[in-house]
Amino acid sequence: MPSIETLITFIGISSFLCFLPGPDNILVLSQSALNGRKTGISITIGLCVGLIIQTSLVSLGIAAIIRENAITFEFIRGLGVLYLTYLAWKAFNAKPVSLNDSSKLFSKSRKLIKKGLIMNLSNPKVIIFFLAFLPQFISNCEDAIPVSLQLLYLGLIFIAVAFISFAMISYLSGFLHEFIENDSSVQTILNKVTSVIFIGLAINLLMIQI
Repeated sequence: MPSIETLITFIGISSFLCFLPGPDNILVLSQSALNGRKTGISITIGLCVGLIIQTSLVSLGIAAIIRENAITFEFIRGLGVLYLTYLAWKAFNAKPVSLNDSSKLFSKSRKLIKKGLIMNLSNPKVIIFFLAFLPQFISNCEDAIPVSLQLLYLGLIFIAVAFISFAMISYLSGFLHEFIENDSSVQTILNKVTSVIFIGLAINLLMIQI
C-alpha cells in the first residue's frame, strides 16, 4: 500500500486537478448555475459512476489495450465529440426556465445521472490520464498488494476527491442560480456561453494525439 506521505501527496494533486477547468467540472458548474445545485449533484453522481468504470478498466489492464487500439480509441473519441456537439446544440437552443420549471427539472435525476455518465465514458482522455497518473503512486515493495488492487484503491480515492470537489463546485455555482433563475435574458446569455464552451471542448477532444 502507498505510504501516508504518498497518499497525502496523491490527494493534494488530485484535488488540484479536479478544480482545473475540464469537461466534467465545466458541465457541473454551468448546469448548477442554470438549473440549481440538485442538478449539479445528480450530474456529479453520473460522472463518478463513469470514473468507477474507467478505474476498473485501468486496474484490469483493459484501458491499456483500448489506448493502444487506434480504432477503439477513435470510436470513443468520436462519440465524445458528437456528444459534446449535441450538448452545445441543446444549450444553444435551450429556453429560459422559470422557478416552476426548475422544480420539474429536479425530478429528472436519472436522466441527469445518465448525462454525467455518458459525458465521462465518451471522453478517452480519462483513460489516458489514469494510465499516466495512477501508476506514479503505486508501491513496489515486496509485501505490497498486487498492482491491480493498488490502482483500484488509488482510483477510488481519486473518485472520492472528485465527488467532493464537484459537489463544492455545484454548491458554489448554485448561488448564481438564485440570481438568474427568473431572469430570462441572463439565462439566454449563459446558455449561449455554455454552447460555445462545449464546442471548444469538442474541438479540444478532436485534437487529442495518441
